[in-house]
Amino acid sequence: MKVFLSKMSLRSSEQTDNLPQEEPTRKEELNRKIKEQKVLVDELSNLKKSRKVYVQQPNSNIFFLADKGTILSSSKGELDKMKKDYQDI
Repeated sequence: MKVFLSKMSLRSSEQTDNLPQEEPTRKEELNRKIKEQKVLVDELSNLKKSRKVYVQQPNSNIFFLADKGTILSSSKGELDKMKKDYQDI
């Protein structure tokens, strides 16, 4: 199973039309990544046992079969690390 997360916009289009185009601050960017990671953890947690999980290799379009439990635990660890970094800011 391939899980693709779309980039979620933090602001509606009408709100962004009135604001100058600024680069998101580190805190906003980290908050966006935390939300994406939460979705990934929830998706992995709710998969049926028979479903397969594939991991994309960095800088390529190649996917390899992976162990769901391993990916879930590493995703949870990454989420915890992001939350800690967010609190430190």
